[in-house]
Amino acid sequence: MGVAHTATTTSIEEAPLAADRPVAGLADELVDHRFKALPPDAEGLTVGALAAERRNLFTGGFTTPVLALSAESVEHNLALLETYAERHGLAFAPHGKTSMAPQLFDRQLAHGAWGITAAVPHQARVYRAYGIRRIFLANELVDAAALRWLAGELDADPEFRFICYVDSVRGVELMDEALRAAGASRPVDVVVELGAGEGARTGVRTGAECAAVAAAVATTGTLRLVGVAGYEGEVPDASGERVREWLRRLVALAVGLDRAGRFAATAADGIVISAGGSAWFDAVADVFADIPDLSAPVLKLLRSGAYVSHDDGHYRHLTPFNRVPEEGALQPAFRLWAQVVSRPCAEQAFLNAGKRDAAYDLDLPQAQAVRSGRDGTVRPATGVTVSGLSDQHTWLRTEPDAELEVGDWVGMGLSHPCTSFDKWQLIPLVEADGTVTDYIRTFF
Repeated sequence: MGVAHTATTTSIEEAPLAADRPVAGLADELVDHRFKALPPDAEGLTVGALAAERRNLFTGGFTTPVLALSAESVEHNLALLETYAERHGLAFAPHGKTSMAPQLFDRQLAHGAWGITAAVPHQARVYRAYGIRRIFLANELVDAAALRWLAGELDADPEFRFICYVDSVRGVELMDEALRAAGASRPVDVVVELGAGEGARTGVRTGAECAAVAAAVATTGTLRLVGVAGYEGEVPDASGERVREWLRRLVALAVGLDRAGRFAATAADGIVISAGGSAWFDAVADVFADIPDLSAPVLKLLRSGAYVSHDDGHYRHLTPFNRVPEEGALQPAFRLWAQVVSRPCAEQAFLNAGKRDAAYDLDLPQAQAVRSGRDGTVRPATGVTVSGLSDQHTWLRTEPDAELEVGDWVGMGLSHPCTSFDKWQLIPLVEADGTVTDYIRTFF
């Protein structure tokens, strides 16, 4: 499942910024029909009790298809990004939408994360339910009901830090109106989102518009401008130089707003400059290394999220570590095991996993290993290719010399971690020998 690493790790119990360790309560959830692939004879056990049994993924009663997450690879990836951020002087708020797994959030915090990034109010509510004290919402928040909830969270917890985007004067007006109606006593910290270019996604397009948004924030008593941010992954026709050019624009925007006196002097972490998806964080590190001195310390905040599990497709090709191999390498942590249920001819076979189980929005799964249904031996999936997915079946194309029969298990690598996580509510965390040590709960 993965290769163990030798880096020293911090225990989950030492993780900062998550209050009262509420994730411990996940171990008390009962195992039942809600959770795919778990052993039928575990019905009625708690998740913690099942984990304590340390069952084997292949012989412990799990049904197929079953998604496994490599314990060794996850730990390796957590340690690698912690080291990378420290080496480059970056704070780190990994995007939690990748996994929506509070247990992994805890481990990311234990590995030095400043906080956790969210995209929508539901995600922020999950984070707060599991004690996350710093949330960066990489989106504009104009939903009055969500802002009312946020005002209550901020008022109830002086230690809670929240930052979100603003990208329009109208958005500022809506936020101010909702927060005043909610009787908010603490201002909401915001950053101006700089768009990645014409035809890109959200964000302000011009310097004049950025200045107007910042001026609008200054007229409210409910919002506090603390920095600038954006997402370089949306730069049109992205290349290393195009991405760096946009990042330099982001830094210049921060410098200009600082000179204009637009940033709140009381911001807890100084001036926030944030970017960084999973494809260009090397460019972020390069450009952010040259941020000039501003009127307050700068929080250089990276937000990459897919690293925690990495993958065998999309991010394997996109990861910046391909460009800077001397900095290390991420390890794919997911493997989906499914069983051969039909072998109608020498050129075809079918597995009992499909679109309900496997990510397929970017790339098809890759057949990697075959575990014999007769004697449990594992061999490479030579001559076996995934050619398509139905709702509940994987279509395999097999070469004439492929060894495959009904009853065999096929292990598949997946592409796109976000979509992989959101198809499974409880994912076995598996050591290299097949021992299941824990179960990762997701909330999508």
